[in-house]
Amino acid sequence: MLRDAERDDVPGIAALMRQSVLDVFPRFHDERETAAAARYLTEPDTVLVDDGTYYVHEAAGEIVACGGWSRRDKLYTGSGDAPSDDRLLDPATEPARVRAMFVRGDWTRRGLGRAILDRCEQAARAEGFRSLVLMATLPGEQLYRAFGFRELGRTRVPLPNGVFLDGVSMEYPLSR
Repeated sequence: MLRDAERDDVPGIAALMRQSVLDVFPRFHDERETAAAARYLTEPDTVLVDDGTYYVHEAAGEIVACGGWSRRDKLYTGSGDAPSDDRLLDPATEPARVRAMFVRGDWTRRGLGRAILDRCEQAARAEGFRSLVLMATLPGEQLYRAFGFRELGRTRVPLPNGVFLDGVSMEYPLSR
């Protein structure tokens, strides 16, 4: 069941994020990169929950997938803190951000990520946004391409401990 995340879900979201990275990242990253991602990319952003733009998928009382979008300037967790992170984006001139998509390893390839992206697309469009952007990690790249995101460029994402992860900047027009 896909639903809006609530503050009480935050510990379960954190556990899912970490488990997802430990389950899925080793297929794309070495041990050091996986460990760094599990440490630095798995802090739930409660602003998304409070804004009502973050979703969880539950099965048998457990959170097995999560993700959302943001009307704020921060592009991804782990990007460090910037003064403009909480700034509200202008839907007429700036894209909304897809954020913090995670699926537990034993629940991948079941349409959960796509369902979350569908919800993000509908909600951002309803608020007047014209496009979505994201910084994909390698495990998510295939999902985003299949959904219709196009690659804008590749980068190396620095994490606080000096490890770099490959990232793919992507965009999805909402004018379809």
